[in-house]
Amino acid sequence: MMKRILLTILFLSLLNNMCFSTYAQENPAMYRIAKIKVDAKQLDLYQVALNEQMNTAIQLEPGVLSYTVVADKKDASSITIFEVYASLEAYQSHIATPHFKKYKETVKDMVLSLELIDTKLVARLQKEEY
Repeated sequence: MMKRILLTILFLSLLNNMCFSTYAQENPAMYRIAKIKVDAKQLDLYQVALNEQMNTAIQLEPGVLSYTVVADKKDASSITIFEVYASLEAYQSHIATPHFKKYKETVKDMVLSLELIDTKLVARLQKEEY
C-alpha cells in the first residue's frame, strides 16, 4: 500500500512538472523589471507621471497586463517596477504610444538611472482573494 502511495505521489509530481514546463515554454508573456533611481527632490512629480502612464496603459492597451511598483523602505527614491506584457509585440506597441512617450519626456530630468532586466517566468502563485 505504501509503495502504491509513493508511486502515485511521484507520478503526480512528474505530471505537475511536465505541465509547468509546457506552460513556461508556451507562455509568450514578457516579464520585465525596471530599477529606477529618481531625484529625491522630484519624487512626488515622478510618481504622478508614473501613475498617469500606468493607468492609461492598463485602460487602453490590452497587451499591458500588470504593473507592480515598490520603493525601497530605506530610500523611497529607489523604485522597482515589475511589468507584465502579453508578448514582446505588446511591449513594443506600448513604448510607441503617445502616453508612454509623454511619460518618458516628462520624467527625463527626474530619472537619475534606469536598469531594465528582462526575466523569465519560473513560477507564479497567488491567493484567490488577493
